Amino acid sequence: MQQIIYFLIKNSYRLLFLLLLSISLVLTIQSHSYHRSEYINSANSLSGYTYTQISNIKEYFGLRAKNEELAQENARLKQILFNKKDTVLNGKIKVPNILSDFTVLQARVIKNSYDKQENFLTLDRGSLKGIHSDMAVINDRGVVGIVDKTTKNFATVISILHTNNPMNGKIKNSNHFGSITWDGKNAGYVQLIDVPKLATLKKGDSIVTGAQSYIFPENIPIGKIDKIFIDKNTNKFVINVRLFNDMTNLGYVYIVENKKKREKEIVEAASEKGTTK
Repeated sequence: MQQIIYFLIKNSYRLLFLLLLSISLVLTIQSHSYHRSEYINSANSLSGYTYTQISNIKEYFGLRAKNEELAQENARLKQILFNKKDTVLNGKIKVPNILSDFTVLQARVIKNSYDKQENFLTLDRGSLKGIHSDMAVINDRGVVGIVDKTTKNFATVISILHTNNPMNGKIKNSNHFGSITWDGKNAGYVQLIDVPKLATLKKGDSIVTGAQSYIFPENIPIGKIDKIFIDKNTNKFVINVRLFNDMTNLGYVYIVENKKKREKEIVEAASEKGTTK
């Protein structure tokens, strides 16, 4: 204790200077918008850099698992190619016309939360690479989330594990659809609600994105039906869906932009406005 007191007395001028310097910096940042914005930008850049370095270390130790995933994905793609007659004969893939409506970018997850009620991810790409809000985020296993905000070099994503981020989903090979939501309980499951009782479904059926979505292409995998309930208030199905994705272990993702999103919004809004006259 005496040594601590002696240290404080001996360095009192230095400590007082550092204290006054810190107070002056805080007051300057709080009272000047320019300094405050520069501080926030610097903090965001530092956070993004830190997340990148941490992610690089984690990725280094996970190279074997990542290589195995890539090998599995290549095998799946080869199987698809080998079973397409036009691909075998011509050596070219015929791209469906619908794909011309979407652009696809690649990014890497450098931060990921999954244990909160409202979870977000951070990507190592931003507006400089063409990423902006309301773009779909997927990977080879299915839906991940929706881009929320961007800076020049980073983007945040609203995770599918978010209690206030509904998206359109449907039963695969069926026109019955509902809303994908999350009850905030289990990171391995989401819920498909508002499905009419006329729908034919069973445990194990696949759930995919629906055609009503402005953001996601149709038929992107989400998960499989695990349990089926009836909502007594709405008399509709509530379906517990086991996610295909392991949302606690995300690496590379694809960011998809629907180039006709705005056009679809305008025409549907015009129709709805006309019906209310």
